[in-house]
Amino acid sequence: MTTESPSSFDHLETLSTTELLTGMNSVDQTVPQVVARALPQLTALVEATVARLSAGGRLFYIGAGTSGRLGILDASECPPTFGVPHGVVIGIIAGGDTAIRKAVENAEDDAQQAWRDLSAHNITSKDIVVGIAASGRTPYVIGGLEQARQHGLATGCIVCNANSAVAAAAEFPVEVVTGPEFVTGSTRLKAGTAQKLALNMLTTATFIRLGRVKGNKMVDMQLSNAKLVDRGERMLMEELGLEQPKAAELLELHGSVRAALAAYSGH
Repeated sequence: MTTESPSSFDHLETLSTTELLTGMNSVDQTVPQVVARALPQLTALVEATVARLSAGGRLFYIGAGTSGRLGILDASECPPTFGVPHGVVIGIIAGGDTAIRKAVENAEDDAQQAWRDLSAHNITSKDIVVGIAASGRTPYVIGGLEQARQHGLATGCIVCNANSAVAAAAEFPVEVVTGPEFVTGSTRLKAGTAQKLALNMLTTATFIRLGRVKGNKMVDMQLSNAKLVDRGERMLMEELGLEQPKAAELLELHGSVRAALAAYSGH
């Protein structure tokens, strides 16, 4: 596994802060190039996800440690960004919610637990399960993907090593092979960054394809704070040529940018 290979940097404890940051930055610059090479695989996973969600299915992430936390982060950002219900994208982490903040010993080693965790959500063959594992060998993720496939679900994954057991278990694997880390084996660094980029692209492309963006604007975003209300007003001002008071009135009346645009255009 190249994610476990020795770092090309050594004697880190002797380096200055500037040298440490410069070194990390130099290796981080390789990450977008690696993700670019995985775009064909990512395209296939997005298409599969669009197909399932458009038919009423859901997207589930399963992972352990950093990978599991990244899945939960991505799932939690979809409702406010795209206005989808909270149950459309669901992140599940080995060890349960406690593991979001604290490592749960041996949680990732149980190959049966992921399917039990998925089953608690009444998962069906309309859904898609995406395993996230930097190493590509996490038993929790492998077992979950294998059992999901046996039950007729679509499966994908995001891994950071080539030819992994996790990728072999997934119908739509995405391999972003990031190589050795700055601190040997610390996959929250380059690998975590690559996974975050891939997850951003997966859900953003999916919900654009499902009509949750108009032009380049988040017209279905939840107006949950003053910043987002201000953004919504500016969208209406730009799109409809309105002054701020009228845009604010429309937004308050209709509750979303999309609904305000539709109501105004219908006049």
